Amino acid sequence: MLSLRCKPSPVPSEAPAHAPGLSAVLLDMDGLLVDSEPLWTVAEEELALELGGVWSTELKTAVMGTRLDVAVPKILEWYGVAASAAAVDEAARFLLDRMVELYSGAVPLRPGALDLLEALHVAAVPTALVSSSFRILVDAVLSTLGPGRFAASVAGDEVAHGKPHPEPYLRACTLLNVDPARCVVIEDSEAGLRSGEAAGCVVVGVPDTAPLAVAPGRTILASLTQVDVARLATLVASSVT
Repeated sequence: MLSLRCKPSPVPSEAPAHAPGLSAVLLDMDGLLVDSEPLWTVAEEELALELGGVWSTELKTAVMGTRLDVAVPKILEWYGVAASAAAVDEAARFLLDRMVELYSGAVPLRPGALDLLEALHVAAVPTALVSSSFRILVDAVLSTLGPGRFAASVAGDEVAHGKPHPEPYLRACTLLNVDPARCVVIEDSEAGLRSGEAAGCVVVGVPDTAPLAVAPGRTILASLTQVDVARLATLVASSVT
């Protein structure tokens, strides 16, 4: 496991020489670096059956990228179940326990994920993993990706407000001691892009199971294989001039 979570990082705020202007890259986890959305769908389909319904792709789009405390009430209400505190807690525990089981096997990586992380390492660009998933699931993925690939990580249960609130990405910038305006957020969900935008970061969207809205200031790419360090540095340079 990585030793650094929500503690100050020794990483300096200056941009690396190999990527002038780019201070850090902040990456989402589920659906971006790891192909975990199919696993979430398994757990969500099973929960829907428990609630007496069938899982909906429309509902999937509505809850993607959000924390359990946001997603679960929407799921319960969709299936006509009162979102009491007890019901929310029970459904959240169902999903979390099932995901821990599913993560115990091999977690497939998205195309280009390791190549991008390696390129950022070679260019000495600090990175942070910023996820809506809880720490127990983040640590499972960090074990798969390998220790030392991220200078910091922020899990969904370590912030007061999850995505699309800016807090997760602002927390990551604080840990890395960097200016948000000189950071790139890479996300696969609308909630994640809105979180990065609200934090004042440059955002790049790489959609997974749901399309992303085209908007001014956003760069939408089809795959992480289209992302390289020079491109990210250029996006930051263009945004701050």
